[in-house]
Amino acid sequence: MEHLDAQEREHYWGKIQDALVNEQIDQFRAEFLEMHPYDQAKIFEEQSEDIRFLVYTYLSPKEIAEVMEHVEREWVETFITEMNATFATQVLAEMATDDAVDILNELDKNKVASFLTVMEPDAAAEIKELLHYEEKTAGSIMTTEFVVIDMNQTVKEAMRHLRKEAPEAETIYYIYVVDEFKRLVGVISLRDLLIAEGSWLIADVMSDRVVSVSVGEDQEEVAHKMRDYDFLAVPVVDFQNHLLGIITVDDIMDVMDEEASDDYSKLAGVADMDGADQSAFEAAKKRLPWLVILLFLGMFTASIIGRFEATLDEVAILAIFIPLIAGMAGNTGTQALAVAVRGIATGESDKEGKNKVMFREALTGLITGTCCGILVTIVVFVWQGDIFLGLLVGISIMATLIIATIAGALVPLLMHRLNIDPAVASGPFITTINDIISILIYFGMATAFMNLLTG
Repeated sequence: MEHLDAQEREHYWGKIQDALVNEQIDQFRAEFLEMHPYDQAKIFEEQSEDIRFLVYTYLSPKEIAEVMEHVEREWVETFITEMNATFATQVLAEMATDDAVDILNELDKNKVASFLTVMEPDAAAEIKELLHYEEKTAGSIMTTEFVVIDMNQTVKEAMRHLRKEAPEAETIYYIYVVDEFKRLVGVISLRDLLIAEGSWLIADVMSDRVVSVSVGEDQEEVAHKMRDYDFLAVPVVDFQNHLLGIITVDDIMDVMDEEASDDYSKLAGVADMDGADQSAFEAAKKRLPWLVILLFLGMFTASIIGRFEATLDEVAILAIFIPLIAGMAGNTGTQALAVAVRGIATGESDKEGKNKVMFREALTGLITGTCCGILVTIVVFVWQGDIFLGLLVGISIMATLIIATIAGALVPLLMHRLNIDPAVASGPFITTINDIISILIYFGMATAFMNLLTG
């Protein structure tokens, strides 16, 4: 069945719920299992605990496992822990190993230990192996459910092995080839395997130009590599090139979504964005550290303005342009920051070169600053009838935009070079720093040319 929109799911669920509540098990199973697992998960997330318990009763662990693989991560702990412990372990055992590991990483360590104790030894051993890898590395997101063939096998033997292993594999579009020491030596596509002669050796038909990732490589780097090569899957190896697992494109899509959300959170000055279900206290606890830092930076900005009290007393009209100067600095700095962080995240800044990025942003700041400066000079002159005031505001805008653009690009590039997440150079932080710079430029020039303004 095709994906359903929210209204269609609600209508469809009405019939399913009636069958469920009235204990018409066969009808419920027929209607529910006809739906795509994604739609099953979306409907399941909206149900009360009593209804969910009925679903656990009428579906097998394997069927529930398909639903759990599409459930939003924020619901996973609730659903898994409310199940009977034995049933939950059976559900986890039926899931792809990497998906089961993702779920267990969301749980308390004591709960994880209890699940693994009850689980079948073979399934538990696979999950334990992946749980040992550091979070957000290739090892933590790979799956061990894949097809591997020996380079010395014939095509016919490889096909026989593929038919045997394929039902348990996460993907068979790429088949990886190893030598007698289990080291990765090549790859062959399913298409090439199907059209090859049965008597040919795999070593003769495979491609030895295989791209792999290290088990300790950062998941974001893996995502970039899969995007650049248009891979559906990529093999994961250790430092001796032993094949440990594979990472599939569906896992990489989750990684890209997670990384984008993480970067957006930091750019917004929030430590983490878990979801709408977090309490007000938890949300405040995550936002408060940045707000306190920005509060003190704001007080520092106010103290700088206070040092120019004499200038304001002489020319009071200067005060009305403070929001304009500071706002423009914050806006242009945030724009440059967003471009720089995106370039670092996608790897474009490495390809283009840091110096070229800085030169481009400086030139952008010069062009935008000059245009805005000329426009503001004209507007202030027409509005106030004072050419010197117009020039002061215009030149201040121009200088501020140039420096703010350079700062917005420079800070994340420096952080990246120091191995600090560049997204930490968040929008609010850059905005406040540029406020300080803009105020110093504006009032510094006003003080220097006071005679022209009061003459």
